[in-house]
Amino acid sequence: MTRLLITRELPDAVIGVAQNRFDMTLRNVPRPLSQDEASKALTEYDAILPTLGDAFGADSFADINAPRCKILANFGVGYNHIDVAAAAKHNITVTNTPGAVTDATADIALTLMLMSTRRAAEGERLVRAGAWTGWHPTQMLGMHMSGKVLGIIGMGRIGKAIARRAQAGFGMHVVFHNRSKIENLDVPAQQLPTLHDVMKTADIVVLAVPATSETHHLIGAGELAAMQPHAHLINIARGDIVDESALIAALQNKEIAAAGLDVYEHEPKVPEALRALDNVTLLPHLGTAALEVRTNMGLMGVDNLVAFFDGRIPPNLVQP
Repeated sequence: MTRLLITRELPDAVIGVAQNRFDMTLRNVPRPLSQDEASKALTEYDAILPTLGDAFGADSFADINAPRCKILANFGVGYNHIDVAAAAKHNITVTNTPGAVTDATADIALTLMLMSTRRAAEGERLVRAGAWTGWHPTQMLGMHMSGKVLGIIGMGRIGKAIARRAQAGFGMHVVFHNRSKIENLDVPAQQLPTLHDVMKTADIVVLAVPATSETHHLIGAGELAAMQPHAHLINIARGDIVDESALIAALQNKEIAAAGLDVYEHEPKVPEALRALDNVTLLPHLGTAALEVRTNMGLMGVDNLVAFFDGRIPPNLVQP
């Protein structure tokens, strides 16, 4: 029977389906696989269902000539923790779970947009501290989001879902930057020529690009300086898309009004300087944290595994 390693606890429904089809081992540990653990797993299992942070980088494959593992069925749409090219050299297929995460991640983007512009996290801290003295007309004035310009960096599935919500629900004018020209866009949005154009135009900028070598520190000091002083930066993509040090400086110096973050450059480490700021909303990577969403992600991962071992092309194949 095919040996499968699931690297982190998943919803019961996913575990049940996997157990029925595979000789499954559940690694019930809340931290990611280390490089050594990943290397060992490649030699002991026919298939691995990894997730965020599990260290399948080039070094994990370095000392393995003929790994037993034939497929890494990633739980999640982002797979920057997997060196897909190195996996391909060892004849290991990589899949992900793109469709299941779209709406949930877009919802978190809107959550952060509202929390940041209306200073919701700051207000909750005030109430919890017992420091709220009551309503008055100029208390904690934020930015009214309706009708503002939203800039989206990356108009893929998630970017489009954010655009639809912002336009239909809040009457926002949506502009975006994408590395390629998008023809026949099915959402009301305007593609601008450059990243800089979007950064300087938008009242709120949302990052929705994948983490790749090209997008590492895509948003640095220069891009943040292009933003308007009243603008907000929202990141629901991956932490290393933003130069975190540059963002901290921009927030400390009030170069931008605020930020809303669900991801961090060195997750789960969040710099004390960032945690100390009142003008940043910090969430613990909640993008897909709903039971039905995580269940669908897991079932999609298992579907990829079943297709592969049935001799079919997995429905969510990642190209090297």
